[in-house]
Amino acid sequence: MLSEQSVPVVRATLPAVGAAIGDIADVFYRKLFDAHPELLRDLFNRGNQANGEQQRALAGSVAGFAGMLLENPDERADVLLSRISHKHASLGVTPDQYTVVHENLMAAVVDVLGDAVTPEVARAWDEVYWLMANALIALEARLYAEADVAAGDVWRSMEITDRIEEGAGSVSLALRPTGDRLPAPFRPGQYVSVRVELPDGARQIRQYSLSAAPGRSEWRITVKRAGGDGRPDGEVSSWLHANARKGDVLTVSAPFGDLGLAEHDGPLLLASAGIGVTPVLAMLDHLAATGATRPVTVVHADRSPDHHAHRQEQLDLVRALPDARLHLWYEEPGDLAAQASTGRADLSGLELPEGLTAYLCGPEPFMRALRGDLLHRGVPAEDIHYEVFGPDLWLGRQ
Repeated sequence: MLSEQSVPVVRATLPAVGAAIGDIADVFYRKLFDAHPELLRDLFNRGNQANGEQQRALAGSVAGFAGMLLENPDERADVLLSRISHKHASLGVTPDQYTVVHENLMAAVVDVLGDAVTPEVARAWDEVYWLMANALIALEARLYAEADVAAGDVWRSMEITDRIEEGAGSVSLALRPTGDRLPAPFRPGQYVSVRVELPDGARQIRQYSLSAAPGRSEWRITVKRAGGDGRPDGEVSSWLHANARKGDVLTVSAPFGDLGLAEHDGPLLLASAGIGVTPVLAMLDHLAATGATRPVTVVHADRSPDHHAHRQEQLDLVRALPDARLHLWYEEPGDLAAQASTGRADLSGLELPEGLTAYLCGPEPFMRALRGDLLHRGVPAEDIHYEVFGPDLWLGRQ
């Protein structure tokens, strides 16, 4: 909760800070990487820095947090910050790094806003920052404790035991810990980070959903080669496609992620598009393995049947559930998918039971459209969960 002294200052300056937050984020990252180039090389996603997504995500999270402090001062920030804390834990972020961020972020605020940053304004926004930072530090400490690791010590060596091509542009990798250890437990829907050393010496990190159920002797991730259609190739996904082979060893984090399948008997909607099918596969696999009988509506949209990663596996898992229905949409159905609809996913024609819990994963426009449909049909916002592959650009604007 903001102090009484800071509330009117933050309220008065939030419009100006909000209007300039994009510029502040740009200056902040430039200062941060000038002072600590190793952070861009070995921690931050260089692709998201280049396309500006990380800057927009930072701006949205700071503005959203400040707005929450003003409009809902008695609410805990855990919900807003949960996704960020899981991402930070999967990267091995430690409390001391928040001091480095603070120094460069406040310097960026002064650079952009100039004389408007009086000592009073600086103290108020300094308070906003440390309220947010300390909340994240506490959440991340809890996540590290639950994973039974020291702060930041999330990395383990895992051997690739199998590699399978999974549709056009996607490959699955089965992973087993080196030595005699079993893989750590996880909740269906969570992800791990994979750290690889690229030809220029950078150790870049990306997150991949675990695409099979927990409780097995191996983990599985599925990697879609990023890029194409005018977009630059993904550094890590391209490296994994070109280099990761059976018998190789990868550096992989403990599992994290706040998208986890709820353990109850109510009806489910599992909706995905493209490679967003991966956390849904883990959920379906878990439901089938545990003999679940709850009603499950499965929605998937993709470019074509050939691009639908794990297509046959998803069909088989849905058939294995006694009360599950699969609805497919392809932009280019072809002859292999006569039962599929053409175009983009549309929930308007589907019967959705009362008490539905929804899980969404895919490109932001897909999830935004489906979330809007669900809200319009009366599904409470708290029952709609989602996973974003990349910086969460929804924070602060839902």
